[in-house]
Amino acid sequence: MKLFSTTALGLATAMAVTTAHAQTELTMYYPIAVGGSLTEVVDGIVADFEVENPDINVTAIYSGNYDDTRVRALSALASGESAQLAVMFSIDAYDLIEQELIVPFEEVATTDADKEWLNSFYPALMANSQIEGQTWGIPFQRSTIVAYYNKDLFRAAGLDPEAPPTTWDEMIEMGKALTNDETYGLMIPSTGYPYWMFQALAIQNGKEVMSGDGLTTYFDDETVVETLEFWKSLSGEHGIMPEGTVEWGTLRQAFLEGQTAMMWHSTGNLTAVKNGASFDFGVAELPGNVRLGSPTGGGNFYLFQDTTDEERAAALKLMQFMTAPEQAAAWSIATGYMGVSPAAYETDALKAYVAEFPPALVARNQLENAVAEFSTFETARVRDGLNSAIQSALTGAKEPAEALGEAQAAAVRLLSDYQ
Repeated sequence: MKLFSTTALGLATAMAVTTAHAQTELTMYYPIAVGGSLTEVVDGIVADFEVENPDINVTAIYSGNYDDTRVRALSALASGESAQLAVMFSIDAYDLIEQELIVPFEEVATTDADKEWLNSFYPALMANSQIEGQTWGIPFQRSTIVAYYNKDLFRAAGLDPEAPPTTWDEMIEMGKALTNDETYGLMIPSTGYPYWMFQALAIQNGKEVMSGDGLTTYFDDETVVETLEFWKSLSGEHGIMPEGTVEWGTLRQAFLEGQTAMMWHSTGNLTAVKNGASFDFGVAELPGNVRLGSPTGGGNFYLFQDTTDEERAAALKLMQFMTAPEQAAAWSIATGYMGVSPAAYETDALKAYVAEFPPALVARNQLENAVAEFSTFETARVRDGLNSAIQSALTGAKEPAEALGEAQAAAVRLLSDYQ
């Protein structure tokens, strides 16, 4: 009897050891940059995944904004720490490819079901992902810029609360009606991600700021210079926006406190605004000039090169779980980020939610006029030059033409090796 118990114990121990060894460990770096309590939302999705996949253990490392996440994830890889996947900027793809850090998904998504999954996302969200015929990123935390507006302040100014501006001229006219000693008519953030807002304005003015192959920028183009002059005029000439820079990180709170009647911001703030607003608010597509338009934005899943076949299979399973229609719908409802596939909007949950709260469709609908977010080789350094140019013009340190000319010259130098 004693021998049987010892043997049984030994078998149980061996089985436990085998099970422990069979478990695949995944480390995922994840940005928490905007919106509400996203950490809890992601933790919940990961917990559900682990229940369905007890042989996979996922450690999520939250890393601040997108830039912080890229730095932390790449530093971990450089120091030999284990990391299999991350959600990073969709626009990081060129740099990650150049450094040979990521794997194209065609190498791991090889079954018919996998290929169907790769083709299930909105094409506009794949524009930053598909480079030279291969897919390098999977959309997840994705957005467009939308216009939030305070309907109560519209009513008080004698404006139709169901008719937000659809053109630049209307935006200026309404902005003047909404501006008083306590409230600005409009705030467009110029810290954090100024290039993103500027790209939206440039698109609306009829000009892209970069080529589709990541090799050329058009910062000193006459139309692009006019775009920065227009942004500056919103404060200096028209007086509907504060002079200087507008902080990305505090703008949502400024809107909720009535300091501005309209703000441009990520749709990733939608649920936080919904939960925090003490007034009637609306959400609209951005106004246009020559055309309507917004760049897409946000983060993609990336799969790192230094991973085993087992880890790649587990990471692919996690990504497919997190982007599945039901999960994408729940994610959109919880955060305000868009569902990344048409199938997400066919789920009962998201159908019911948008029927109750139509603003949840605005970012998705804007994809019809959306373009790929600004991305080039040497993206971070080229982008930093553009950001500095925008801010120096808005603060009056330099004239728009001079600032953008310097940014263009720097971009040409940085991209010359890739021509």
